[in-house]
Amino acid sequence: MNIIDNDISTELQAQVKQAISNQEPLYIHGGNSKLFYGNAVDATPLDISAHTGIINYDPSELCITVRAGTKLSDIEALLAENNQILAFEPPHYLYNSQDTATIGGTIASGISGPSRAYTGSARDSILGVNIINGSGEIANFGGEVMKNVAGYDLSRMMLRSLGTLGVILNVSIRVIPKPEHNITLAFEASQSEALSYFQDLRKNTLPITATAWLDNTALIRLSASEQVLQSCKEKVKGDERLNADGLWQGIRDHTHEFFTDTKNDDKPLWRFSLPPATPEKIQLDGEELIEWGGAQRWIYSNAPANIIRDIAKSQKGYATLFRNPNNENISHFPELEPALFALHKRLKNQMDPQGIFNPSRIYKGL
Repeated sequence: MNIIDNDISTELQAQVKQAISNQEPLYIHGGNSKLFYGNAVDATPLDISAHTGIINYDPSELCITVRAGTKLSDIEALLAENNQILAFEPPHYLYNSQDTATIGGTIASGISGPSRAYTGSARDSILGVNIINGSGEIANFGGEVMKNVAGYDLSRMMLRSLGTLGVILNVSIRVIPKPEHNITLAFEASQSEALSYFQDLRKNTLPITATAWLDNTALIRLSASEQVLQSCKEKVKGDERLNADGLWQGIRDHTHEFFTDTKNDDKPLWRFSLPPATPEKIQLDGEELIEWGGAQRWIYSNAPANIIRDIAKSQKGYATLFRNPNNENISHFPELEPALFALHKRLKNQMDPQGIFNPSRIYKGL
């Protein structure tokens, strides 16, 4: 596989320094596959998509270090050659029908795929980052192998920061061996039946790597050796669904019919993050897809944002406006309590004192 080794960090640093001098806000982006995610940013683009290449990869160390503009698909292809994968199964959202997702955007958004609840999140996988901070300096946080990471690691702050704290240049990520085999078991179930069963499964030490409920069907993916999976079939409810890899990929990348059906084109898509044991159905009128044993729920609804967020809060969770086709001026992320907002503001001021990086992308005023 050909990955161009293209280090343009010096050019990017010069652009940041010029922006600081001019007090000019910057919109940091790579492949734009997550352009829809977060509040709109009115600023000069800083494109990191040309900053590509594998810096270091030793399969025996279970770690890879790459430049932020490197395509996620290229990284996964390289790992596949060595029977390894990214544990958090990151999504490849399409931009203009193209797979443009980069590792920088993957880390900056912190979005994980179907396996997140079972094999770990993006936050669990990151080992270190190299960034341009708000003073135009290049800074390193963390390390390149697990044994180098100790104490509180500032690299993890870059997760879900959406480019508001700095320009990610390079990333070191933990990888894991690829499972020998996957099977998906499915059975007909109401939402409450599926949620109850998912909770029962948590009590067992089974090699579950994904669960979902949609179209009145409960789905459980297991990943292990053929011998172990044969034993699991006797312990887990459901019939085997053949050729299910495409199903999970569609859920991961939002190319499944649930996410592409044109009848929902005029409805905002909400992402609910809830305690996994939450048994209640979300009382909204739209369609729903459940992942992570009940902890993540996707719902289409035209209900007012304050109502949706109050419902999530009543269940000890929160709701994110994931996609908003109506382009209304609604914050994608829930408002922070004053004390927590003040903490975020102090962090922003330390990392980006001029406030030039993706202003208001997550919270208005930051």
